[in-house]
Amino acid sequence: MKIAFQGKRGAYSEMAIRNYFSDGATPTGYDLSEEVCDALENEEVAMGVLPVENSIVGNVAINIDLLLQHHFFIIGEIYLPIKHCLLARKGTKLTDIKNVKSHPIALAQCHDFLIKNKIKGIPEFDTAGSSELLSKNDQIKDEGTISSSLSAEYYDLEILRDDIQKVENNFTRFVVFVKEKNIPEGLKQEKTSIAFSTNHNPGALLQCLQEFATHGLNLTKIESRPIPENPFMYTFFVDFLGSIHDKNVSDCLTKLKENTKSIKIFGSYPQGKF
Repeated sequence: MKIAFQGKRGAYSEMAIRNYFSDGATPTGYDLSEEVCDALENEEVAMGVLPVENSIVGNVAINIDLLLQHHFFIIGEIYLPIKHCLLARKGTKLTDIKNVKSHPIALAQCHDFLIKNKIKGIPEFDTAGSSELLSKNDQIKDEGTISSSLSAEYYDLEILRDDIQKVENNFTRFVVFVKEKNIPEGLKQEKTSIAFSTNHNPGALLQCLQEFATHGLNLTKIESRPIPENPFMYTFFVDFLGSIHDKNVSDCLTKLKENTKSIKIFGSYPQGKF
């Protein structure tokens, strides 16, 4: 079963897939998140997996926007602990490293380690991608990358230090999604994700939030994203505990329609553990 993710082999997204699925899953990488969604639309893959939130840096806006644009259904979520490793070509010592390449977020999360060891961080497009590039250049002796332990395995690099991020409890939340016709039978539904835009009148958002409280729904996340075609108008993304098949949830969604222009249900799915 092919499962699409954004990134090169060894990316944290691939680690999330391997941790969540059995050996029957075949992680398939694409350069862009848009290509992940296109691959699922074209049925080149059975599922897609994208990161939507990090416990330190917040939401992955581009992926949230993509889920809003497409008609996919979320069937699961994955909380992956992010353990950044300093990788280098075999035989390299920590004192040899002068520069490190990685994704800007990874560099920021490991800033203290880099400063302490007098290493310059150089932004690259991808954590695993930077490791792949390093593995192909045997002339580089003073460069390393920050990536996953899986990248070290794939690209035959050495882990000089592990867990080099400043914040120990660093988690990324991924969602697993399919085309609606492929929702698994008997899917356990404990958590629901929706998006809505409110009517343009005073108190509309407050009234929407009140409906969640009235119907006893516990919100686990709320975020606003601008609507590009309507300046200074926003879409609100909400996660809450419960299934769309629960009566209190369906009643709440019905009442929400009174104060919203649109509502989109992303899916109901098992609640992830971390």
